[in-house]
Order: sequence, then C-alpha cells, then structure tokens
Amino acid sequence: MGGQVPGRGGESEREAYVWRPLPEATGVSNPLFDSLLFLPGYEFSSNTYALVGGNGFGLIDAGNDYTAFVELAERGLGPEALRTLVITHGHVDHSAGVLELLTSYPRLGGEGGVEFVFHVDGPVPLKEAAREKGHRVREVGGGEVVEVAGFHLEVVATPGHTMDSICLYHRPTGTLFSGDTVLPEAVAAPDRGAGGSLPEYLASLRRLRSMDISHVLPGHGRPQVGDGALSVLETYEAVLLGVAGPEVGSWKEVARRFASLGYLEEVVYSARKWLEQHPEDHTTRELEAFSLTELGRYEEALAELDRILEAEPARVPALVGKGYALMATERYEESLDLFDRALALEPERREAQVYKGMALFLSGRQGEAAEIEAFREEFAARLGEELRKRSNG
Repeated sequence: MGGQVPGRGGESEREAYVWRPLPEATGVSNPLFDSLLFLPGYEFSSNTYALVGGNGFGLIDAGNDYTAFVELAERGLGPEALRTLVITHGHVDHSAGVLELLTSYPRLGGEGGVEFVFHVDGPVPLKEAAREKGHRVREVGGGEVVEVAGFHLEVVATPGHTMDSICLYHRPTGTLFSGDTVLPEAVAAPDRGAGGSLPEYLASLRRLRSMDISHVLPGHGRPQVGDGALSVLETYEAVLLGVAGPEVGSWKEVARRFASLGYLEEVVYSARKWLEQHPEDHTTRELEAFSLTELGRYEEALAELDRILEAEPARVPALVGKGYALMATERYEESLDLFDRALALEPERREAQVYKGMALFLSGRQGEAAEIEAFREEFAARLGEELRKRSNG
C-alpha cells in the first residue's frame, strides 16, 4: 500500500482519501447513511459510494482507482460480495473501475454475479464486457427502481452533462446521488462529445428543483447534508450565469440573454431574481409576464401585468400583453377592451391591431376582423380559407 497511488497522489496527500462511514464524514445519521461508505474522489477519479447490506454490498459509480477495491476488501467487503453496481454516467472518472473489477477479480459477485446498471445510452463497451463475463446488465432510462443492498433507489433521468446521466433518489431520506448533474463546488458543463445538451441540462435541474431533496451525494466534492435543495438551486443558478457569460452583470441582463436564446423558463427565473430587489422595473416584469404567457401560465402572467397596470394604467405593452393572455384563455370580450385601450393610446401599434383582429375572429366576428388591415395582411391565407368555407357552406 506504500508509494504513490495512481490518481490519488502520494501517501501524505491520500490520508483523507480513504473509505469512511458516511455518518463519520458528515455528522448525520439515518438508515441510509448508516449503511454507506464514502470514498472521496481525487484528480481523475470520482467519489464512490458503497452501500452495505446483509448479503453483500453495492457500488454507486466505480471511480478510476484500483486501490479503492483493495481497501474495501480490507474492510471485509471483497469483490465476491459485490451485488450491484450503478454508473451515473459513462465518463471515465466514474466508470473505469468497471473494467478493473471485470479483469482483475474473476470471482466478482460470487456465484450469482453482479447486476450492472447503466443508462440505455451508456457505454456499450462496458456493457459488453460485463455480459461477456457472465454478469447481468440492466439498462434504465428513468422512472425505474433499483435495489441496492436492500435500499430502493429511484432512477431519475438527468441528461445534459452527458446524454446518459442519471441520478438516484432515496425518497425516505430525501437523498440524491447526483453524479455530475449537481456538484457543490463546481459546475459540470454539457459535454457535447458525450451527447451533452444545455437545454436538457437546464430541464434536468428544473426537474430536480421540483423534488424534495434534503441531501446531495455528488460525484465530486463534499456531500451536502441538510441543504441538498440549496445545492440543486446553486447549481442551476451557476449554469444560468455561466451561459449568460462573464460580461453579464445582473439578473436582469441574464433574463434578456435567455430571452434572446428562447429559454423561457430561465427568463422567468432570472427576471424574478432581479425583481426581488427591483420591483419597480416594469420592463423586466413585462418580459417575465410575456414569457409566462408563452409557457401557458396565463394566470401568473395576468397577475404580473395587473401589478404593472395598477401602477401605470396607460402602459401600452402591458395592456397588449394582458389582452393577449386573456385571449389565450378565451376571454375575448375582456381582451378586446384591452386592445382598444392600447390602440386609443397608440393607434398605429401593429401588434395591438393584429391581436384585436385575432380576438374578433376567434369570437366569431370574422367580418369585423377582416376590416382590420394589419390582421388581413398577417392572416390573409388563413382568413381566405375560412371565408371560402363559409361561402361553400
């Protein structure tokens, strides 16, 4: 065990990089944590978690350090006792240990072998290698439940960092094994070479934000206990700020940046961050409201627009925006009143003319709609087809 350990530094450095019971590492005890051993990652190896049960143990990520398995065996958890191995995604720092286990331990898993759990889009060579050695390979896509050492962990599909990224969620304790999707001390950018995607990454983080998460056990960095939801939120915000770029100095500018990219959920979030401190900024509130309308969240949009109009009744963009949101909820007469108020203030405002024509058309007043030139120009083909149908009928 002396000398330098590949991937983990010299003997003096690696004292902190040993398997420890998770309660010892975090100061928190619960049924899941009491059964977990935690090995911090170092350089090119991820964190690795060993979940110990009555008839063996399971691993969450295999890391990239062969000494990890030697040290487990010294704790009485030899390779023959391994029952399940779940890979959160195929990056080598999380998965290279799979090959080490398969090639160096012929008695891996004992007579029953090991169940290897990969995403359906996970690394094919590792799946093939496991099957060739006689082990079981289970492919998951999200929504399944995986049993690891007697604990039931829900698979949460979280593509974005890579296309095969998953998290594992233990509902009774609110614990998330997050892989690289949520990192407490860094942000994992989408790896396009591995199918990573910014829109999917943001959607995955929004999905995690909707869950009841108390603890995050990440693929790198320290476990986050008691403030897991905050870790998810901080990762989401860090991604937003990273996309907006270092030159963007405020959440208002972040909202505008995402509006230009067409990411409406992120517009709403960023605008609200700004409005918490600048509630009088009606331009940003309009941007938020218009995004809410496009997302189909009409009542929220109407509440924001009413707030603007209460302070500034003659604000034309808010009048038009409220009219559009009302029209989307089939409240055509109310919307027409808003469009008329806007046009009384700005008669040449084309969007108000077009939307008024739409409201008239949708409410069955096609003749009046046809009298609005801007509407005719915008919907000439559609209007002509409707008029042909009426004449043929």
